Amino acid sequence: MKAEEKRASLRKLLQEKGIVAMPGASNALFAKMIEREGFQALYISGAGIANSLGFPDTGIVTRPEVINYAKYIANAVNIPAVCDADTGFGEAKDVIRTVEEFEAAGISGIHIEDQEFPKKCGHLPGKVLVPVEEMVEKIKAAVKGRHDKNFLIVARTDAKAVEGFDKAVSRSKAYLDAGADAIFPEALESKEEFARFYKEVGGLLMANMTEFGKSPYFSTDDLAAMGYKMVIFPLAAFRAANKAAEAVIRTLKKEGTQKNIITGMQTRKELYELLGYDGFKDSSKGEL
Repeated sequence: MKAEEKRASLRKLLQEKGIVAMPGASNALFAKMIEREGFQALYISGAGIANSLGFPDTGIVTRPEVINYAKYIANAVNIPAVCDADTGFGEAKDVIRTVEEFEAAGISGIHIEDQEFPKKCGHLPGKVLVPVEEMVEKIKAAVKGRHDKNFLIVARTDAKAVEGFDKAVSRSKAYLDAGADAIFPEALESKEEFARFYKEVGGLLMANMTEFGKSPYFSTDDLAAMGYKMVIFPLAAFRAANKAAEAVIRTLKKEGTQKNIITGMQTRKELYELLGYDGFKDSSKGEL
């Protein structure tokens, strides 16, 4: 599916009844798994990219690195991908270029946050926000930078943890007025806050169901009932894969062999099927 078709399909999904669930894909193989399981869109986490490259989520990975990494993920599948663009990789004038390059890479949408650079993970203390006016200019620049009207521009606000709930609401309304298609309120802390945020802001809202953070866990049905149209699970698969890898590496160190943990591994056949290999078969074992 062409990038333009993916973006159009995402817009259509957001106009339909229900919620769009987006598991996080930290690599192209995970993206294929997400698509295979029937999800209609996926998410690319900035933290996932940074962590995969061995860095913390502090904005240290550059725009070209993020876009190049995200391009492989987005183009591995026929479903739309929404990507984390941190603080936009610069000032308002830089955000124009950011949007242009993400769009050219085949991404279907991005979110930009209102933290100062260098940013912090949205569920950690010590965040500092830019003035509302500065973020408004970034949103306007993002709108100006897109060539495809279906490219989704999401404004993320970290204001709830820094300035309080009411400020998060007022900032969000300003971002919508500036042209943002959707709002991503980060680190809400209760069902009451999630529900109230929709009642006071409305429009397209994205919920973040990350693990080990400030927000409680809600199902997609729960969030849809509260009015949310998108939910991301940024690092669920990534964290699970990392934990499994740790266990394998420790076993190799302790036992000097992997033979006792083979049953917990993806087989060669399963991997090749996921990758779409054709006509490759080990005739001696009858397995791919």
